[in-house]
Amino acid sequence: MRMLCLMILAGTTAILGAVPATAQRYDPRYQVCLQSWHQRGLVIFDCSYNSMDQCRATASGLSAMCLENPYWQGPSGRHSRRRQGGVS
Repeated sequence: MRMLCLMILAGTTAILGAVPATAQRYDPRYQVCLQSWHQRGLVIFDCSYNSMDQCRATASGLSAMCLENPYWQGPSGRHSRRRQGGVS
């Protein structure tokens, strides 16, 4: 039984090791991200676009799409001035 468990663990490790693992990076300085799909299921986010049109020009002809950056802070850093509950 122990040998069977070790074989299953080794097989699972080999399968999971074959899948690339990448950290997703969203740059809060840019408002648009390019999401692109590559071989073997690799998905890459590139948040370095100032406009949707700029991103679409890059995505044209690729397996990619443009989307709004959920972490974009805007020109004045809109997330930096959150109200902390209570009365002001």
